[in-house]
Amino acid sequence: MSRFLITVCVFCLPILANAEAETEKSPPLSEAQMEQFEAEIEVLKEPLYSPFIERYVLDELKQLRTDMAAQRNEMIQQIVNREINAVDKAVTYSTNTVTYFFYLIAGATSILVLVGWTSIREIKERVHSLADEEINKLVSQYEQRLHAIEQQLNQKTLHIEENREEIERTQELQSLWLRAAQENTASHKIGIYDHILKIKRDDCEALTYKADAVLELGEPQWAANLCHQALLIDPQNSHAFYQLACSYTAMNQFEEALYYLKEAISRSESYREEVSQDPALQPLHDHPGLQKLLYPSEEISQ
Repeated sequence: MSRFLITVCVFCLPILANAEAETEKSPPLSEAQMEQFEAEIEVLKEPLYSPFIERYVLDELKQLRTDMAAQRNEMIQQIVNREINAVDKAVTYSTNTVTYFFYLIAGATSILVLVGWTSIREIKERVHSLADEEINKLVSQYEQRLHAIEQQLNQKTLHIEENREEIERTQELQSLWLRAAQENTASHKIGIYDHILKIKRDDCEALTYKADAVLELGEPQWAANLCHQALLIDPQNSHAFYQLACSYTAMNQFEEALYYLKEAISRSESYREEVSQDPALQPLHDHPGLQKLLYPSEEISQ
């Protein structure tokens, strides 16, 4: 290997010498300098130096160039020798390193053979078992975490879906109530209230307003049944008591009507003013119990 590198360096010496010679060339003169030199030469009338002096100068220049070339060759030779020595040392170091490495491997192999293949196998199996245990533990932990996250996501998804359905149902109920308020015929109102009750079975307001529409159709018993259903859901519903009073008035059961009217007024004073304006309670206007109910203070003063 070292001989091959030396041969390559020897062949590269001429190329390096030519490269250095080219780099040492002086830069070309400018046109102004050339013109100045030509003008000075034309002015000269006789040679500057005698032939002997010129010969001496030329010999000295030749000797100087020879010495410089020899010095450059010597320097190149020294550089090449140093590079060859460095390469030789590097190759020797690499060879020694590889040799020592193989010695180390051989020694370790011998030790392993002395220890025994069984011990190595046991160590290998133990390492694998410990690794499997740790991996299984980590997998179990992450499975539990993922299961908990999945349950949370399912609960949130279910909650969001329930909220969405509730919002849709509320919007539908609002639209149905608006339609019922715009309807003029009692039969159409009853259909809308039935739709509302189909969506929300325990809607007391829908039951009482349906009773009002049924009463307009001349079905007081049906209206009374609807009001009783509303009171089963909300025993304090004042509008249900008021509609019962109207229903029993239509059935000429005035005592029952006065009782339920009293219950409605006790829960909401606004019904006291509606009694005189509601045509459904018109038959009660001549009943003496109505005056006592509407004007209890006058009864006390008398």
